[in-house]
This record gives sequence, structure tokens and C-alpha cells, in this order.
Amino acid sequence: MGPKYAPNLRSRLAPLVLFLQTGFIVIYALYVEFEPNAFTYGNTSSKLYAEFQDVNVMVVAGFGFLTTFLVRYGFSGSALHLLVTVIAIQWSIILNGFESWLQSRRIRIDLKSLVLAEICTASALISMSTVIGKTNPVQLILIAILEVSGFILNGWLLQTVLEVRPLNCAMQLHTFGAFFGLMLTWAMYRKGSETPFEKEKVDRKTGLFSMFGTLFLWMFWPSFNSILVEHGERKLRIILSTYLALAVSAVAAAAVSVFTSPRGKINLDHIQKCSIAGGVAIGVSMSVVNLPWVAMTIGLAAGVISTLALRYLKHHMLLAFECHDTCGVLSVHGLPGLLGWLAHLILQINYMDDLTTAIRFAVFHICTLLITLSLSMSMGLITGDMFKWNFWKPPQDRECFDDQVFWEFPDLAEKKRKGKERRTPYALKPFMSL
Repeated sequence: MGPKYAPNLRSRLAPLVLFLQTGFIVIYALYVEFEPNAFTYGNTSSKLYAEFQDVNVMVVAGFGFLTTFLVRYGFSGSALHLLVTVIAIQWSIILNGFESWLQSRRIRIDLKSLVLAEICTASALISMSTVIGKTNPVQLILIAILEVSGFILNGWLLQTVLEVRPLNCAMQLHTFGAFFGLMLTWAMYRKGSETPFEKEKVDRKTGLFSMFGTLFLWMFWPSFNSILVEHGERKLRIILSTYLALAVSAVAAAAVSVFTSPRGKINLDHIQKCSIAGGVAIGVSMSVVNLPWVAMTIGLAAGVISTLALRYLKHHMLLAFECHDTCGVLSVHGLPGLLGWLAHLILQINYMDDLTTAIRFAVFHICTLLITLSLSMSMGLITGDMFKWNFWKPPQDRECFDDQVFWEFPDLAEKKRKGKERRTPYALKPFMSL
């Protein structure tokens, strides 16, 4: 196993990351500078730092721990996650500043630039979760770069064509990331995936580490949803609405998990993934949620739909559509994101008195979803078709979901060496030492 895959990483991963990082440094040296007075006392950036740290914890620790649930894929789930994240953030900063570069040939960055880059990166991490364990690090990095590019392009199209507000564009990350990932894993489908892979398992230790990721995401999700909103009553309303939706979705996930269990017990996988469904749904609809009970209702519906989908739909997606979604992204991000979109549509129309205005809004809102789905699914399909080539040397079926393909394990190597020595006949040992 070692000799076959070690040259693969040596000849592909190291040159790729060094090439990308060198290119980023050159671009930053030529065109990027710090925003003047970005951190002076009383400036918006100085007030943003605490919330930026919350979002940073979510993206790095929350998503990182959440993907450690596989019994033999903890190193890759957490450490490769960090590698992909830092590369995608640097690329996102460049793409988000492209419009500024066209105007002044300079890209000025501040904390808000980092926040936007992390939101774009979160969308890529969602997509990456559908194929984690079945790809190599080179593929994951390129998937993140392509997905971030598509997500930023989607935001530009929505703002330019439909004049959608930047906040609403950013909150499309769940829908875009989920459906990009679904088409990606459908295009990269492996024959024989109907039966679980040999190492596609969860144990108590990895389940606990994955639960840490859920706790990080759950605690800091109000900051994630409200960070792009200016301080004031609206920001506080979004924070409260997000917390209530998260609380109710956690309760709903536990209840539905018990109801659907053959033995009437709680499934940890449902708690890990579906407890945050309320934060996803309310993030898409938060701009029109004005009452606590509305936020709680959205959280309840998101928790129920997400848990039912994870219990039943994930397996049917595999059998009926050959879509092997490793982390259940459709249940956790895709369907709650669509629910939030529908809630936004219904609530906004309910607040309107003019029928013509309501119809016009509905048309534009539907176009927003159609553009997002069309671009995400088409780019996911193209990316998946590109990565099906043997040129990328993905892990073979027996090496899927296994850290030993990409990571050093000195203790295992020592055990193998001692095992060979014990199996070597005593008479041959003097000749082997020569």
C-alpha cells in the first residue's frame, strides 16, 4: 500500500500546494493591501473581530470535527479539512476582490473580507463532505477551488441580474454547496457502493469527536447568520431567531430519531447532523422573520425534515439514483436550505398588500433558486466528470475511508516489521542481516 500511494502524493500534492501558495503570494504582493484604518477604535472592523472568531471556530473546528465520524478516517477528516480551508480562503479573498481590482487595480482587505471568504469556503466544505473518504487530497483541493469559484460567480449573477442583496446571496451557500456536492458524488459514483465500504463505519470514539463539531457549530451559528448585518435591532433579532430555531431543531431531531428507531432509541448520527438544520433554514429566511414563534416553527420543520431524510432518504438516494452522499449533505444542508427559501417566499408575500408586487417578488425569488440550482448542479456535474479520470489516481475501493493511504503511522510500521521478524525462520536471520 505504501509504495503505491506515497509517490502519488509526493509527485502531485506537494507540487500542487506549493504552486498554488506561490501563486497566491505573487498575487497578494502585486495587488493586495490592507484597508487603511480598518482596525481603528470605533471602526466596524474592530467590532467585527469577536464575531469573526466565532465564524472561524465554526469553519475550522466545527466542520473539521464533524467529519471525523469515520472510524479510520479521523486524520484525513480533520487535517485535510484544515489544508483545504486555508487554500480556499486565500482564493476566495482574491475572487471577492476582483471587482475592486477592475476599478483601481488594487484589492483592499479587512476583517469583512476574511468573513466573506470563510462563508464561501463553508460552501466548499459542504460540497466536499459528499465525497470525503473516496477522494485523494489533490482532488479535494481542486474541488474546493472550483466550488468557491462557482459560488462567487453565483453571487455575482444574483446581484447583477436580479439585484439580490449580498446577505441573501451569501446565505445561498447551503443550497449551492449541497447540490454541487450531490451532482459531484453522482458523477463520481463507484460501482458496488450499494453495500457499505469495508471501512465506512463509526465507533464510539469517532462519534464523540464528531459530536464536538456539532457543538461548535451549534454554539456559534447565531454569529454566522448575523455577522454580515450591521449592529442594531435587526442584528439582535437575527441572533435570537437563529438561537430559537437551533434549539427547536435539536429537540425535533431527538424526537424524530426516537420515533423512527425500531428499538425506540436515539441515533447519535441524527443528533450530530440534524440539530443544526434549524440554523441552516433560518439563515436563508432570517431577513423576513419578525416573530419568535415563526423562527421556532421553521426550526421544528427543519429538524423533522432533516432527520426523516437522513433516516430514509440517504439510503434511497444511493439505491435509486446512485448518489453516495458520505455525510448526508442533502438532509443537513440541501433540504433545510430549500425549506428556508420557501419560508422566505411565503413570509415575504404575506407582508405585501399589493398583488402585483407579490407576484413580481415571487418570480424573482423563484429565479434566484433556479439560477443557484442550475449553476451549482452543472458545475458539480462537470467537476465530477473531470475527476472520474484515472489520471487523478483516486484511492481504490479497499483503500477508501482509510488514513493509511495518505498518512504516516510509525507504530503500525514497527508492528509490521516485528511481525515479519517473528515469521522469519531462525536459520535465515544471519543471512538477512548481511
